[in-house]
Order: sequence, then C-alpha cells, then structure tokens
Amino acid sequence: MKIESIETPRLFLRGFTPGDAMWAYRIWNDPEMGQYLPDEAMDEIDASYLKMLEGLGADEECCYLIPVFKDTLERVGTCSFMVNEENKVYDIAYCVHKKYWGNGYATEIAQGMIEYARCQGAELVTIFVSVENLASNRVAQKCGGVIVGENTYQKKGTDTIMKEYKYEIKL
Repeated sequence: MKIESIETPRLFLRGFTPGDAMWAYRIWNDPEMGQYLPDEAMDEIDASYLKMLEGLGADEECCYLIPVFKDTLERVGTCSFMVNEENKVYDIAYCVHKKYWGNGYATEIAQGMIEYARCQGAELVTIFVSVENLASNRVAQKCGGVIVGENTYQKKGTDTIMKEYKYEIKL
C-alpha cells in the first residue's frame, strides 16, 4: 500500500524505499529501540531479512513510512498503518530513533497518521502498545487513545511473552 506523504508541523512521513531497509533494521533490531517491538533483536545482519525489508515500500497490506525532518530530510524513525476498509479502521504503529526521544516526534507522527486516517474516511484508529512501554502509552493517550483491551504477543525468535494494550481513537 503506497501513499505519497503525510505532512506534520516538523516532518514529512514519506514512503519507504529500498534504501531505508538498513535504517529500519538498525532501529527494529536494536536492543533498546526495539525492546517493545515483536521483531527479535538480532546480533548479526541477516541477509534474507534485510532483503525482505527492502520490499516493504511495495507491501500491498501495510503502508510503511519514514518520518523525515522537513528542512534536512534526515530520517527520524519508522511508522506504518494497516487499513481495514470494510470496518473503516486504521491500525497505526510508530518508532522513533533514540537520538530523538523526548522531543515529541512520536506524538507528532501518530497525530499525522490519525489526521490522514480521518481525511480518508476512517471511523476508528487502533494502536497496540506494550504495557511496559510507558513513553508509547503516553503518546497513545495524548492522541486521545482509550484502552479497550489487553493481549499478549511473543517476541520473535525468543520465549519472551509481552503484554500489550489495545488503544482505540474514535474519529
């Protein structure tokens, strides 16, 4: 699923390109930045996984985006959304590089995706957040998210079971 871009006050959320694969890999597989993600933290670069990441921009089911600064086009993190058009639900996800933590970028990214969903006729946005990820829980709440459920997921390649909240934002 592709879109051109989403604009926020400080960022453009642009489409994922093959050149973004290593950037995403480094974030998602970093023990600290990827701590609450379902992806496993790998010690070595896995060529087949990296090849799969290079194709994310062409994914038909999920829209992968790279937030970049408007002025420098430097990458800030990653984000994505999946759309259930039948139910008019957008499921969003966001991850900011740790060198930009604490500056409101995750909230800005989430708000940009929520506004995009609203403009597309969505009626509901969902966000799944690890119970232990306090910063991301605050982002979901700042965006108007209300906890409507709790689930678990297994971190890939491990025996670790993580609890997560399901947030809903009615549009």
